[in-house]
Amino acid sequence: MINLGRQAETLKKMVSENKNSRNFKVLTVSSGKGGVGKTNLVTNLAYALSQRGRRVLVVDADIGLNNIDILLGMAPKFQIQHFLSGEKSIEEVIFEGPGGIKVLPASNGIQELTQLENHTKLALLEELDRISDGYDFLIFDTGAGISGNVTYFCSAAHDIILLATTEPTSHTDVYALMKVLSQKYQQKRFRLLINMVNSENEALDVFQRLSAVADKFLPNVSLDYLGFVLSDPVVSKSVRQQKPFVELYPHSKASGCVNNLSEKLFLERSIAPREREQSFFWKSVLHA
Repeated sequence: MINLGRQAETLKKMVSENKNSRNFKVLTVSSGKGGVGKTNLVTNLAYALSQRGRRVLVVDADIGLNNIDILLGMAPKFQIQHFLSGEKSIEEVIFEGPGGIKVLPASNGIQELTQLENHTKLALLEELDRISDGYDFLIFDTGAGISGNVTYFCSAAHDIILLATTEPTSHTDVYALMKVLSQKYQQKRFRLLINMVNSENEALDVFQRLSAVADKFLPNVSLDYLGFVLSDPVVSKSVRQQKPFVELYPHSKASGCVNNLSEKLFLERSIAPREREQSFFWKSVLHA
């Protein structure tokens, strides 16, 4: 059993020592519900960032159900359970995907991994912290819903990106996730990305609706507009081909949107990070 007090002091020391030198960004992409294109968006965003020379590690944080490796048409030899069981190091489990992105794959259909113990989550984050100097971006692709794994990995990020569509059920679930994270985990800042829209005006309409609800019922929450991704037939085509659409169809509408998003995140990361953005893993220890 990991001693949480000892680990907390260790991680606090690591953050303090690296406060002025580390400039990596940790993003968690979540949605509250499935079927909104989250994993596909994460994969393509990672690819777009890598094409800008950024070193990206994607963590398939839907721990018990692997998706990213399937989406990429890859069959990694090891999965996250091999690290959690102590059989393999985290470096041995991580594999390289298209464009040089690195992926820590989830496991396939292992129910006990859907609700990790706190000490197990802390051990995983400590290892990610250890290797984080090798990356510019670390992206958690969470599962759907408001499970303990989802809320934990959201709490461990610098930026929580919530993905929504035009469907009312998507809005309801995004709101529910914001409510849980703000009231139980003290998360107050969220960024909204709207997927599968026909125009930016449609995306802004979704943002304005969710922002109005948040202002009314979650007064201490800040919801920022991050951008949108247009509906595009190349997205489903690329899924069938098991390749990122940014790679296969670089001049498509969807690719243009994802490239704009990657440019925005790239420029934000170039700015010296604030103190709160240095405390990624220390924040997660407090919630553990």
